[in-house]
Formats: sequence, structure tokens, C-alpha cells
Amino acid sequence: MRKYLHWKTYSVLIGLLIVIIALFQFQNLAKKMANKERKNALILVEALETIANSEINEGKQDLNLASYIITQNKEIPLIICEEEDKIIDYINIDEEKIKKKKDYLEKQLEFYKKTNPPIHISYPYGTYLVYYGNSYLLNRIEQYPIFLIIVLSVFLIIVLISFSLAQKSIQNQVWVGMSKETAHQMGTPLSSIVGWIEILKDYPEINPYIIEMSKDVNRLQLVADRFSKIGSDTPLEETLIYPRLENMKDYMEKRAPKKVKFYLEATELSKESKVLMNAPLFEWVIENILNNALDALAGSGWIKMRLEDNGIEVIIDIENNGKIIPKKNFKKIFQPGETTKTRGWGLGLSLVKRIIEKYHYARIFVKKSDEESTVFRIVFRR
Repeated sequence: MRKYLHWKTYSVLIGLLIVIIALFQFQNLAKKMANKERKNALILVEALETIANSEINEGKQDLNLASYIITQNKEIPLIICEEEDKIIDYINIDEEKIKKKKDYLEKQLEFYKKTNPPIHISYPYGTYLVYYGNSYLLNRIEQYPIFLIIVLSVFLIIVLISFSLAQKSIQNQVWVGMSKETAHQMGTPLSSIVGWIEILKDYPEINPYIIEMSKDVNRLQLVADRFSKIGSDTPLEETLIYPRLENMKDYMEKRAPKKVKFYLEATELSKESKVLMNAPLFEWVIENILNNALDALAGSGWIKMRLEDNGIEVIIDIENNGKIIPKKNFKKIFQPGETTKTRGWGLGLSLVKRIIEKYHYARIFVKKSDEESTVFRIVFRR
């Protein structure tokens, strides 16, 4: 897991480094192009001045050069204004757009004012201001970093999702492998113990002990069966929920401290509620949550289970008045390895979430945890 976390970190850092370098390079390039276009705009203004003042100029060489400069400039748009920004002329602005939109020139003028500082131009009949915009190429270069950031952001999101999916896949393989191996390792000694119990049944004087041993062996066989179902095709059957909750209440109540009180609440309607479930796995879920509740109570308190059916959802609340779970840990406690127990593995609630969501297509979450109580909620949608 740490390996994948490192790769996620490296991917983000590499992506950020690429973005920073690219932004720096494009910023420098855009700055150089802007300076070059400023010089070209100044040359163009000088050419316009030369033609405007041609009456006092001698020779045609300057006029030819000025005309050449103006005709070659097809990229930098200009708007020439007199006082109070009254537009008197423009160059390299789309005539079609001007015809379609009456205020197109005025909007372009406002945009050019914000883009570049004006240039003064001297005509025989006065001095005017020339506002100019960026060329198409410079606009694209300035916009390209935004495009680059979007592309890299999408790339990073894809990378992170891929790593997360790979991580989950590995976790799933570990779960399945561990569960299958546990079921296999338990199966061999259990078969041997069952055989010995059958032999010991021939001795009536120890029969009461054999009955209790048989119960424990049956329990172990149930646990092994639960582990064997992880990772396998798990058939779901329409099953009454209330009897399953009642069974687990009775089972845990006998094994809990005497100072812990158990309650099971349900309306007459909810007692008849059925959902698609795998009964052994569902009981394992309830057992895990009840065990966690007992740990939270530390020997005294109460545990209350409530069953509700609103016609759309079947809701199971398992509540206890034990230790508070910090809100920041509501989701974290369902992750593998997360535990507050000194000898815990942090697998119980992770298994619970996997069984409920992956096998039963339901939801489980911490509804609340405060001074009053902590509530785990399971929701089956009809």
C-alpha cells in the first residue's frame, strides 16, 4: 500500500513540475513575442505617420517602404482614435464581424486598452492614439498554458484512478487469498476434531462435555464456511431479517459481560421484512459490529438494534453508548489496518463493509457518534 501511495505522490509531483516548467517557458516565450509585437506595432505606426505626412516628405522611397510595411502587416490589429476614444480608423480587424455587431469595434477597443499600452501617432492635423491587440499566434501561446494545465490535470486524475483501482485489486486478491487459506487451514483440524467427537460419544459419562464441544465445533465450521465464501460466487436468498438479528442478539448476549444490556426493537411490519442476503455472511457482519460495540463499552453499557422498513429501504441501526468515534474517522475505520485495539488487526470493519457493499449491494456507514451514543447504519434498498 505504501508503494502505491509513493507512486501517487511521485505522479502528482512530476505533473506539477511539468506544469511549472511549461508555464515558465511559455511565459518567457509570450513575453518575448509581446515585446517583438510592440516593436512591430511601433514600426507600423511610423509607416502610417510617413504616409500621412507624405505631403511634406521628399522622394518616394520612404512611401514605398511605408506602404510595404503596412501591406505586410496582416497580424497585428490596430484601432486609431482621436480624443475621447472616437474611432477614426482601424487595420486588420474582421469586416464581417464589424457588420454583424454594431458595437464590435467599441468592445475590441476596450479589450485592446487592457491588453497593451497605446502608441501616439502624429498626423498633420493632430496627434492621435493607436490601440493594438495581440496577434492570433500570441493569443494562442498565452492560452496554451491553460490548455496544458487541463490536459495534465486529466492525466493526473487518470493516473490516480488507475493506481487506486490497482490498489483495490491487490487488496481484493489479498482478501480472497487470505480467506481461502484460512478456511482451508481450519478445515483439516476441524474434520479431525469432528471424528474424535464421534468416537467420544461412546462414553456416556462425558456426554455433557461432548455436547458443548460439538457446539463449539459447529461454530468453528460456520466461521470456516464464512471465510470460504469470500471471493466466491455468493448466492443471495430472500430472507427474513428479524430472526437473524434475534439470533445474533441471543448469541452475543450469552457471551457478553453481565453489565451489558442488549435490546432489539422492530415494528410488526419490519418483523416481516425480507431482503436478498446470504445469511451466514450477514450474521458475520452483525457479529463483527456487536463485537466492536462491546469493545467500545469496556464492560458496561447497552447495545440496541433497531429494524425499520419504510417501504423503500430496510434500515438496521446498531447503537451503543460506548466510546465516541471522531467524525474524521467515520470512513477511516472501514479501511484495512485501522484499529484502536492494541492487539487488533483492523480487518473486522473492513470485512463488514466488503460483505455489505460488494456481496449484498447495500450500504453501511457511521450515522453518528457523540456523547449520547454511536450508531452504525446498514441500508438495504428494495
